[in-house]
Amino acid sequence: MIRKTTFIALITVLVSAMFWGSCKKEDPVDQDAVDHQLIADYVAQNNLDGQFTESGLYYVIGDSGTVNHPQWNSVVTVSYHGYYLDGTTLDQHDYYTERLNLLIQGWQEGIPLIGEGGQIKLIIPSRLAYGANPPGGVRPNAVLVFDIKLHGFTDGKK
Repeated sequence: MIRKTTFIALITVLVSAMFWGSCKKEDPVDQDAVDHQLIADYVAQNNLDGQFTESGLYYVIGDSGTVNHPQWNSVVTVSYHGYYLDGTTLDQHDYYTERLNLLIQGWQEGIPLIGEGGQIKLIIPSRLAYGANPPGGVRPNAVLVFDIKLHGFTDGKK
């Protein structure tokens, strides 16, 4: 025969399981769709005339630069200003040099669209920037804007 305390514990567990199991689970957020809408709104508000890539990166070429463009393994030297859609500065740097394939995906895709001396605005969806788990100081799931000037690049030997 089941003891009264065991019976009460069993009923409590069953009722709890039914309660938690019946709670409506929230649908996961489609972050790509959210980012795309944020970018489209920003583009409209700022009268930008650029285009989306297949990955969702939006870019505006201000100056195409020379005909030679960096490759994925090039070492690039850029000046940039990075900011959130609300205008808050994330980071900026003059004459920053790094291997392109070590930078965020949005830069890896966007910088090769221009040549030396070129200028580009990249509006980067969070998936191509820092995503949901960014390094300290960066907002999670943030769409980022970068104004970049490509000063030069080399074949990949830093």
